[in-house]
Amino acid sequence: MIITLPHTTTRTISKTLVKHQEDYAMATGRVLTLIVVADAGDDIDAILSAVRDASHEHPSRVLVVLSNHDSQDSLLDAKVLFGGDSGASETVVMTLHGAMADHPASLVTPLLLPDTPIVAWWPTQAPEDPSAHPIGEIAQRRITNTREGLDGAALQRLTASYRPGDSDMMWSRITSWRGILASAVDRPPHDAIDSVTICGSRDPSVDIAAGWLANRLGVPVERVVAKQENPELFPIYSTTINRASGAVVIEATASRTIRVRVPGQPPAQVAMDQRSTADCLAEELRHLDPDLAYASALFAIREVTVTS
Repeated sequence: MIITLPHTTTRTISKTLVKHQEDYAMATGRVLTLIVVADAGDDIDAILSAVRDASHEHPSRVLVVLSNHDSQDSLLDAKVLFGGDSGASETVVMTLHGAMADHPASLVTPLLLPDTPIVAWWPTQAPEDPSAHPIGEIAQRRITNTREGLDGAALQRLTASYRPGDSDMMWSRITSWRGILASAVDRPPHDAIDSVTICGSRDPSVDIAAGWLANRLGVPVERVVAKQENPELFPIYSTTINRASGAVVIEATASRTIRVRVPGQPPAQVAMDQRSTADCLAEELRHLDPDLAYASALFAIREVTVTS
């Protein structure tokens, strides 16, 4: 069900939420408030679809804040989504027009769930310093999506502005890959690792993977930017872990298939899920404390040698 509230106020939105809970006996087991910050020109349907899918694991109050700076009028339009249109959450989509778009925190504050964590997510373009953004200042967790709006300085900005509670979806995109690599390294022979070479596309997930390896292994890591990108493959095309007994090689053969080659053993094909935005968002919401592993991998990127 979708209730449209043109030219509205936060008081009216709040009353609509309360009325729905009374009329439809909405379950109150919501675990957090998720604030989604985007632009009115973004693909809102795709954003709502990801939030709706992730809500089945994390029932929340979702406040989608859309900025429309092009409008001459300062006003608030809203839609309140319940039931199948909102998954296991209750969703408020607010479009802030004109000067009102400069004050998002004052508009979401009356709608926050009491005594629950606040998570901010920028599914498209993120601010240079998420913790200094008006929404980021009130959130315990701040999730960005560097793959969107990627430029050469994106990783440097993430490192420079990092505060405990920050995370980026490039990290959750490689969770399955990290598990496969760790399993391959754990196989015998267990001799020391000398160096690592990781090759892939310009996707920042490859960079954070290289940083993770540098941090965890403490050996030289070379990140090779592929001259020709292949969208049919997982972004990390190959990883070579060099040992005296021979190299362990993990390479993508398709979007969902990884081949693992370990010295003295036959090659193995491993199936790997291609993670959607909803999958990554759900994982990010599982832990609301600072992600120390992400932070360590992010800062270790500077120790990686990049070649192309």
